[in-house]
Amino acid sequence: MDLIKQTYARRIREEALRLGFSDIGFASVEHLKDDEEYLKSWLNQGFHAGMGYMANHFDKRVNPALLVEGAKTVVSVLMNYYPESGQADSAAPKIARYAYGKDYHFVIKEKLQKLFDFIKKEICPELGGRFFTDSAPVLDRAWARKSGLGWIGKNTNLIHKKLGSFVFIGELIINLELPGGEPVKEACGRCRLCLDACPTGALMAPYQLDANKCTSYLTIEHKGDIPEVFRGKLDNWVFGCDICQEVCPWNRKARPTQEEAFQPHGDLLKLLPDQWFQLDEDAFREIFRKSAVKRAKYTGLKRNLDFLTTTGKKEGNNE
Repeated sequence: MDLIKQTYARRIREEALRLGFSDIGFASVEHLKDDEEYLKSWLNQGFHAGMGYMANHFDKRVNPALLVEGAKTVVSVLMNYYPESGQADSAAPKIARYAYGKDYHFVIKEKLQKLFDFIKKEICPELGGRFFTDSAPVLDRAWARKSGLGWIGKNTNLIHKKLGSFVFIGELIINLELPGGEPVKEACGRCRLCLDACPTGALMAPYQLDANKCTSYLTIEHKGDIPEVFRGKLDNWVFGCDICQEVCPWNRKARPTQEEAFQPHGDLLKLLPDQWFQLDEDAFREIFRKSAVKRAKYTGLKRNLDFLTTTGKKEGNNE
């Protein structure tokens, strides 16, 4: 039986790589008791800021058996999104690399559907389950870690030894039993570059993120005006932030993604500072029509751009 399961896992892995996923791992469904205690403490301290949904469906979040009936295995997939090129003008307002191309929710879900269909057709006709990517109460980093795809670094991101942390995570939670992977030993060591580089102090301690202070939260999820205490501290980020990943030594050898859907709109990387601040709604819809930047909407992006100005001058401009 173990040999059969291993054969199933090998075939699923081969298909996942063929579909364009960068890596895949398997973990047996169980109640994540350690992660439950961590999450409970994080929520109780209010570190989830205005993301009230993080406290919803708590029991399902820490135990996928309550989320998907008959669940036996969590199949975690990673997809590299690291771009070959960055924004041309270093003085331009910055957006996180994950938002350069097409919204990852659509790209990964389409591939997960194909992987699910493959398993059902070729391996297990009785297959049941669901697939997710940042769209349900699933502790995706915890399951990726448990399946042997990496460890959760001091910046709270999943870090893969070969891919680094510029990866999307998705899951299939299915009723097919598959052999689990071996957890990877944490390899951040004494490094604290991510903590020291965070301009807002959101990384208050190793493995501890206060979303109330996080640039990504403030420029994407936060509703209303950005608190004045962060004026001049966002380091010119207008949507998301990559600082804690940029300084991570494990990303020094990050390889460009091969996924065509993650390639940026032709005009995005060329935008000059003045063009950002003069961006109208029509240009916004054209440049970001398939991007995750649409989550902030035009009004949200304008709010962020306005916040990057101090007494009428762009942040970092000393003229």
